[in-house]
Amino acid sequence: VPLYRIFCQVTGFGGTPTRGERAMSGVSERSITVRFNADTAPGLPWDFRTPATSMRVQLGANNLAAFTAENTSDAPILGMATYNVTPHAMGRYFTKIQCFCFEQQWLKPHERVNMPVSFIIDPAMLDDPETRNLQEVTL
Repeated sequence: VPLYRIFCQVTGFGGTPTRGERAMSGVSERSITVRFNADTAPGLPWDFRTPATSMRVQLGANNLAAFTAENTSDAPILGMATYNVTPHAMGRYFTKIQCFCFEQQWLKPHERVNMPVSFIIDPAMLDDPETRNLQEVTL
């Protein structure tokens, strides 16, 4: 599983966003809508919410969104986000710079936290026939 996860993060396979260390150079005039989705596993007593239903972003620009999570139980709980983007072909162009999903998250009983994600959508998507005409992507 760890090797497969690394492979997916490096290649964008299966809609897995790539993981980047820094911002890209050059911001495109073109923009795309990023829709946010937040689901929790059945039985996980967390209230997990998206920052908004969507945001419009410029290709190549660094963007910041902050999800919120609240442990609704009376016990501390460890959680780990799984993530991908759709359509899956966008995985290689959606780069996460920093994300709460890179690490496990401990929430104390009834604790509520902001969970940021910094991301960039690579303008190289415009050179790919499979992605060049996309108007939106879901994270």
